[in-house]
Amino acid sequence: MREVVVLGVGMTKFGRSEHSMKEMFSMAALEALEESGLESKDLQALFIGNVLGGFEEGQMNIAPFLADEIGMRHGAPATRYEGACASATVAIRHAALMVGSGVYDLVMAGGAERTTIMGTPLATKTFAMGSHSEYERFTGITFPGIFAMVAHQYCAKYGIALADLKMSMARTAVKNHHNGTLNPLAHFKKEITVETVLNGPMIADPLQLFDCCPFSDGAAAIVLADAAKFKNKVRTPVYVAGTGQGSAGSTYRQKDLTRMAAREAAVRQAYDQAGIGPSDVDVCELHDCFTIAEVVALEMLGFAEFGQGPAAVDRGDTSLTGRIPINPSGGLKAKGHPIGATGAAQAYEIVKQLRGECGERQVNGAKIGLVDTLGGDFSTVCSLVLRRD
Repeated sequence: MREVVVLGVGMTKFGRSEHSMKEMFSMAALEALEESGLESKDLQALFIGNVLGGFEEGQMNIAPFLADEIGMRHGAPATRYEGACASATVAIRHAALMVGSGVYDLVMAGGAERTTIMGTPLATKTFAMGSHSEYERFTGITFPGIFAMVAHQYCAKYGIALADLKMSMARTAVKNHHNGTLNPLAHFKKEITVETVLNGPMIADPLQLFDCCPFSDGAAAIVLADAAKFKNKVRTPVYVAGTGQGSAGSTYRQKDLTRMAAREAAVRQAYDQAGIGPSDVDVCELHDCFTIAEVVALEMLGFAEFGQGPAAVDRGDTSLTGRIPINPSGGLKAKGHPIGATGAAQAYEIVKQLRGECGERQVNGAKIGLVDTLGGDFSTVCSLVLRRD
């Protein structure tokens, strides 16, 4: 495989937007192109994550329209990827594989979503379509419900009091909101306290309002290229060192909800391809759709022993100055979660961190970063390892 380098990244502000998906993606894509010193006609292919465009704007088949919007050549194929919340990460992985294998030399990947236009009832209904239609959605299970069960099962499995776990979850929310205040593109830019979390409305016992990420609008893009031909175009080259992807069936078939086989398989692939282990990772953007999701992900990604995720949080290991800074962007919890764009936004943050361009939220000396994106209720997981020299 050829070495794949990142030439440029771009991202819109996340939150509620009046811009269409085409407009948002164009803004992100043109920023990435400007960083790369390229024009859209130079791109050989476009790989796009988008999940609910048909419900949001009545727009299916969105990839070719995005390509046309930014002025790509008609001979450059544009393809939409759908892997629930992992869609953009899957798109980036396939883009990197196509460049690495020599099919293309220069491509763009990314994602766009406009979830807030649907309103909460429709958004909740359509998000649930990422779970199994017969055995999960049919019974009324939603994603908050699934992760609420994760929390209860975690307590039972490891003999942890629910009140203690909820404190660790609340500290996770506080940490991510703090990081969000340092990110000008974040959806939420307000500090919260542990008391704020614990006094919030109950959503799905034991998850309260501030344990849950928001619906967001936004877009992000990344330009990938053959390093041998293009790395001299960037001052601080960042490379795609490893990728991995796993899949699993319905949650009802997964007896232990505290362990996600697809995530563990995906990150192992990425680590192996990059020739690293979890102890080599300096910074990570992981899928914190709910606070408990971040706690258990620490264990599955190898940053904490199984059963020790809450202790890692309580020690401050995941803070900006901790042993393994997690979600310096604010994560899904504070940066926001436009599902089809989330993975590309995670990649954007890691690239910026490795270049040393993140200001007050910069992780000192970061050379290796991990992206972890979870799609559906544990069914699609995609991992990316990025590194700089």
